Amino acid sequence: MPNYRFGKLPPKVDYRTLRLAKYLTSELAPPPSSYDVLAEVYKKLGINDPAKLFPMDGNDTLGDCTIAAAAHAETVFNGLIGKKKIFSQKSVVKLYFHLTGGSDTGLNELNVLNYWQSKPVDGSKIQAFVSINVKNHNHIQQAIHLFGGVYLGFQVQENAQQEFDTRKPWVPAPLTNEGHAVFAVGYDSKGLTVLTWGNTQRATWGWWDECVDEAYALLPSQAKKADFAPGFDFNQLEADLADVAS
Repeated sequence: MPNYRFGKLPPKVDYRTLRLAKYLTSELAPPPSSYDVLAEVYKKLGINDPAKLFPMDGNDTLGDCTIAAAAHAETVFNGLIGKKKIFSQKSVVKLYFHLTGGSDTGLNELNVLNYWQSKPVDGSKIQAFVSINVKNHNHIQQAIHLFGGVYLGFQVQENAQQEFDTRKPWVPAPLTNEGHAVFAVGYDSKGLTVLTWGNTQRATWGWWDECVDEAYALLPSQAKKADFAPGFDFNQLEADLADVAS
């Protein structure tokens, strides 16, 4: 059986973290009943192999899942505009050890996102990020549809690795003391699709409610365009970011 690692530390709470719900206006249409971001990425890039686009990134030997998930998000953001960008494992590992101080300790997601918002990662940085109430499935779906995915963390359930290997969906199970970070790229009435360990993985909504303990919408650089996400108040978000920074 292949080896997989975890590495997401418990959620970090910061009162300055902005929340998605504030920026969803009445003009925003309901999310579609199902959505698959990867279908668009595959079509625009002419590649439909997740192992090529979203590789392991060292997460078989290191607890660098928080950085691997960020790298996969960047590949999605670029793929949606027809650009192929895949982080090298060397880049992922280098950033991981930079943020941990050189030890394989894992990271918390908020520290990763704060860094990525303030400094370019492999030449790119996010414009902003906002937290999402994990109990609000509608907002999770809105974020995947509007922004191309959701960066999330969860407390790992028993048999997660075995279910991944046998291509079975993640379902609720007793929780372990491990944490893991992944990037969600699709949903339907039964559950979600996430990227992890060089492949896609299905998970039920029941799993989500039981295991997920944090979720964030990431705004890529193209979010500055006026028509990027109709119904999302980006101007108010920028004003709030300026207030937080001051």
